[in-house]
Amino acid sequence: MTMNTSSLNVRVERKTQEALDICTFELVDTSGKPLPAFSAGSHIDVQLPNGITRQYSLCNDPQESHRYLIGVLKDPATRGGSKAMHELVNEGDTLTISAPRNHFPLAHEAAHSLLLAGGIGVTPILCMAERLAIAGASFEMHYATRSRDRTAFYDRIARSSFASKVQFHFDDGASEQKLQLAALLATPKAGTHLYVCGPKGFMDAVLATARANSWPEAQIHYEYFGAEVTKSADDGSFQVQLASSGKIVLIPKDETVTQALYKAGVDILTSCEQGVCGTCITRVLEGEPDHRDLYFTPEEQARNDQFTPCCSRSKSPLLVLDL
Repeated sequence: MTMNTSSLNVRVERKTQEALDICTFELVDTSGKPLPAFSAGSHIDVQLPNGITRQYSLCNDPQESHRYLIGVLKDPATRGGSKAMHELVNEGDTLTISAPRNHFPLAHEAAHSLLLAGGIGVTPILCMAERLAIAGASFEMHYATRSRDRTAFYDRIARSSFASKVQFHFDDGASEQKLQLAALLATPKAGTHLYVCGPKGFMDAVLATARANSWPEAQIHYEYFGAEVTKSADDGSFQVQLASSGKIVLIPKDETVTQALYKAGVDILTSCEQGVCGTCITRVLEGEPDHRDLYFTPEEQARNDQFTPCCSRSKSPLLVLDL
């Protein structure tokens, strides 16, 4: 399967320990050229030395063109990505990356922005906070971590011009400083947009609380870093038809749509293969997908006009795809 977008060759200019189990990597163009522009919330795909590709949010000032900065948590439940970044990638190494893409942009029409970061999910959220501060926009940021020593960018935030707009919440701290989601999200306000990024459990709690309190979906913005692809003992085989040729491909119960199509000579661009990045989105012309992604909103899933073939399946015997 193929990594999306044109590739760039970069060198690891600096590798820095930002917090316990968190490193940042400063990437520069190998030939010294300016890097492509990006906006707050953007991420890049990184091809790792062990052959896999992972997505990392950019957390430096978008006005900078000489470097990209990414932060990587060494996750004990890693599928190989964070372990490779921490143990195999060092200063001076070269990497192949994609140009930046943004599936998590700021809504610039917002009257107020509420930024919620959990752990390493601070990377896109911090970039947003810095952009909003430069623009003089109204916002507040809440940053929840397990402990102070696991809080990346603490000093950078404390020294920033917007430090007064940020509240830190430590799991091992006093109860009065912990994040009170129910109170924070109790009353949605017109013009207030909510942004959340972090571990799946944190994000699920934030999104469930917001939706329970009737926050409009148009005012909720989120980006998952990763997810375990859902499998069920009831999964069965189904068929996919390619609209352009009429060719029908059987999707076995133990293969994804992208895997089966690849074997049949149809290569769909993929990246995360977990339904979080949106790279492989494919239009559905007929049939009912079984959505298992964390990319689409519930309303988008309900339309059943597109799906993520890297992880989603089918509720109907046949899906006709715009391929």
